[in-house]
Amino acid sequence: MKQVGLILMVAFIGLWCLSGCDSNAGSKASETEAPESPSTEVSAVESASPTSMESTGNVAGLPQFEFEEMNHDFGTITEGEIAEHTFTFTNTGDAPLVIQSTSASCGCTTPSYSREPVAPGETGEVQVKFNSQNRPGMQNKTITITANTDPAVTRLFIKTNVNPKGEEVNGPVRK
Repeated sequence: MKQVGLILMVAFIGLWCLSGCDSNAGSKASETEAPESPSTEVSAVESASPTSMESTGNVAGLPQFEFEEMNHDFGTITEGEIAEHTFTFTNTGDAPLVIQSTSASCGCTTPSYSREPVAPGETGEVQVKFNSQNRPGMQNKTITITANTDPAVTRLFIKTNVNPKGEEVNGPVRK
């Protein structure tokens, strides 16, 4: 009986994890912060309204992120490709900037970051890898960064259009 309960719990957790990995996970406008975008094309993610995690201004003594870009468009890629991008930031605050964690809106996106404190005026990086395997169509993903900044949470956005792999034909083709 314990095994059946354990199997059901594992199955539920697996389904829950997969349901959070849909292609529109990063486009929930009510849950994302409005990124600054120099482009004239506006996606659902880019037009989102600010949340309660909005900055209260540069608080004296705290570190501050200044990203070169907060949105990246990989363009069109083929299913199975792994797309990579590095977001570069400068600490424009008055104290060393320490990233505590990064997370992505989907398991197909893997962020990594500068582990050492970034001194005021210095630069750091957040690297993002997107695995397009089994993800055909338009993809919008969010990378959430938690740091000792104001605001404590910063969001980066990636998007891409994934062309499905061509289906292989087995056997003779009838015309």
